[in-house]
Amino acid sequence: MLRGFVLGLLMVAIQSCAVEPAGPNAPVADGGSDGAISVDGRAIKVGGKAIQLKGVCWNPVGKGHQHPPRDDYAAFADQDIALMKAAGINVVRTYDTIRDTRVLDKLHAAGIRVIMSVYAYGGEPATRASEHVTALKNHPAILMWSLGNEWNYNGLYTGMSFNDSMARLNQIAAAIKAIDTTHPIATVYGEMPSRDTLERMPDVDVWGLNMYRGITFGDAFDKWKDLSQKPMFLAEYGADAFNAKLPGYDPESQGTATRALTEEILEHSTANKGGVCSGGTLFEWSDEWWKSGNPSQHDNGGAAPGGGPYPDGTFNEEWWGIVDVDRNTRPAYEALKRLYAP
Repeated sequence: MLRGFVLGLLMVAIQSCAVEPAGPNAPVADGGSDGAISVDGRAIKVGGKAIQLKGVCWNPVGKGHQHPPRDDYAAFADQDIALMKAAGINVVRTYDTIRDTRVLDKLHAAGIRVIMSVYAYGGEPATRASEHVTALKNHPAILMWSLGNEWNYNGLYTGMSFNDSMARLNQIAAAIKAIDTTHPIATVYGEMPSRDTLERMPDVDVWGLNMYRGITFGDAFDKWKDLSQKPMFLAEYGADAFNAKLPGYDPESQGTATRALTEEILEHSTANKGGVCSGGTLFEWSDEWWKSGNPSQHDNGGAAPGGGPYPDGTFNEEWWGIVDVDRNTRPAYEALKRLYAP
């Protein structure tokens, strides 16, 4: 997705990422206090029961701020988590590592687990991921570790070759397994990996796919069924709320796409006989104003690189939230709530 390109431009300039130290009173549990986390065939299980990922991508960058969010996690946690819980959301996927255990405590208290990014930028040393895992592996909010984001497109945001990117992630996955056996490792890929790629990454337990094919996933579920017996989830999917065909604000179309795509994910859930999908993390929770211009204003504009979101095939970078930057909900939020809330 174009989001990766924009994020890459920023992250190339960042030589290292400072992190907040883990709090001294972080909860300790073996794979989470609600039960051990495991991979069983195509299913991701918690306490022996398959979990359906009813999730969103969470990157709460406030007005006038830049990625990565860091302090914004804490600033928006109470409001965001309350809205997520009300909508039945049970998992968030991050693009940065949350090292503030107060935020993780709040997510855990709300029954929301984290697919935690611990390595996305190839300019960081490979050991950085192990540092994050060591600090956080005993926190019960952690569901799994995530490596890369569309790294097949962006070369870990440094233009690294495909093979070198794969080698780096394989190195990191092996190092994580040496220090943590209680959480699966996921990698996030742009579209559908080849069989060869899957076979060359044996330490990846779960595959997240970023996929934008309009208002349907097409043959994606059938293809995955033929490719692999490992768990898969849609790590990014959805539509933005700006319609370049109008042009103008179009939250209704975003809601229509959110409903249709999420229903398709549920239809192919591993909870159903023959299902191959463990769920999804919708892109995304809230608008990010930093991505296309002045971070203090809501900019229009996007690109249509081929394929893309419903209804215009254009990635309008600052309009993807199912809540806006002020946390006003959109029809897409209500669509998820109708599908997910108990």
